[in-house]
Amino acid sequence: MTGCSASPAVEDDPSAAPSESATIPVPALPPESPEATAAAGGVKDACETFNTLWTRYAAVPGNDANAYEEIYLASEDAKGTAPEEVSGLFAALSLIAIDHAGAAETGGEPEQASKDAVRDAVFTNSGACTAEGVTLQL
Repeated sequence: MTGCSASPAVEDDPSAAPSESATIPVPALPPESPEATAAAGGVKDACETFNTLWTRYAAVPGNDANAYEEIYLASEDAKGTAPEEVSGLFAALSLIAIDHAGAAETGGEPEQASKDAVRDAVFTNSGACTAEGVTLQL
């Protein structure tokens, strides 16, 4: 004999995992920030944001660990809001920025693996960005 079980509804159980349709509030980003630009648009905006953050990264004096940390944080924010197909750009940029922040304190450079990760991310994502009219910069 088959019957219905009488179990409590998931919505009424505070210890139950959230459903797929549940949303988690995310604080708003300042409207002018590159990260907000990536969040506001699609692939094109994310690619342009990467170029902006890369330009900022390239302009940091080699021994300014705090500036590299700011680029890291901005890249992490952008990674969380960028379309998945180009989020790897921000993952690689955040990796090299935090690596460079650690090396900057001793006047060093980021590891070659971090440099390679950025290069690989740019090559991997260049097609999607080019299709949107944006040329990625290194």
